[in-house]
Amino acid sequence: MNALVMILIPLALAAVALVLILGLANMARGGPPARAQTLMRWRVILQAVAVILVMTAIYLLGR
Repeated sequence: MNALVMILIPLALAAVALVLILGLANMARGGPPARAQTLMRWRVILQAVAVILVMTAIYLLGR
């Protein structure tokens, strides 16, 4: 379980960064606001997942 969490953390962080960049690029080029809103919602969800994974790793390392 510990190794799985350590693998998933960088993947979650990369997913957050990718969605953030896609959302910013969409807004910068004047894309549809609905798409930018959808991407930012996904960013928030992925950030929550990343925070949960980091907190899980901290808990597992402290045991």
